[in-house]
Amino acid sequence: MDENGGLADFLVARRGQVRPEDVGLRTYGERRRVTGLRREELAMLAGISAPYYARLEQGQSRNASREVLDAIARALRLDESERAHLHDLARTAGRGKPVGRPRAERVTPATGALLAAIEGTPAVVLGRRSDVLAWNPPGHALFAGHLDPGSPDEPGRRPNMARLVFLDAHTRELYADWPAKAKAVVGNLRLTAGRYPDDPLLAGLIGELTMRSAEFGAMWADHRVLACDVADYEMRHPLVGTLTVTQQTLQSPQGNGPALVVATAAPGSPSATALALLAHATASQAVPSPRSGARARTAT
Repeated sequence: MDENGGLADFLVARRGQVRPEDVGLRTYGERRRVTGLRREELAMLAGISAPYYARLEQGQSRNASREVLDAIARALRLDESERAHLHDLARTAGRGKPVGRPRAERVTPATGALLAAIEGTPAVVLGRRSDVLAWNPPGHALFAGHLDPGSPDEPGRRPNMARLVFLDAHTRELYADWPAKAKAVVGNLRLTAGRYPDDPLLAGLIGELTMRSAEFGAMWADHRVLACDVADYEMRHPLVGTLTVTQQTLQSPQGNGPALVVATAAPGSPSATALALLAHATASQAVPSPRSGARARTAT
């Protein structure tokens, strides 16, 4: 999270991923020094001047209008999540002074009650940096049964799902298609970094993963973004075997509080039976509830 909010890096990376033939441009066989679009080609497609686009990409212009950004998004063939990310980056670039240090994240009473109400369904509460703020017994057993079930209750010991996916052997083995899960984690972190570019803890997490995982570093450099709302994953669980679950992320409409991630399976399927067995096996376990959740408000 550089002083320009990553806008310049994002534009450079995404321009390099769009080939002229993808957008109907003819190259007539000439040798090209860039793998994707040239700056002037993208500017032409977006209907803006090449010098202005060059300044934007170089971080020298911080006042791009919504209309210009939408035109650039169309030229780059961005989807809705990527378009929103572009606008977040542009707002950051034009903001100037960084905001203050973010407050600690906590589970709200409403989220805590919801987690208790779905006690038979695997669920975890994640902060914006993918820290595990709370989980119910099936959620702990499905996603991280090898960890202390009470660890989310202590901020200094909270597991972090991004770290687990990239640095934990158990979690890597848990996902049959680990690269798909890893790309989803990185894409979601990209979205979060665009919304909270001045979060030092988030910057530290990204720096740590970049240093410790070459795979994370390569995926991060790709500048892909992905909203992890709903996704199906085949999991190889050490207790109940192979199953396919749908992971759904439920968040407040404002998108600024902890998210509830719930895992379900098709009714009547072998995977649903496996989840029921997991819930039964963990029914006698008690995961401590967040100590301050009943009286805390979610940090923004």
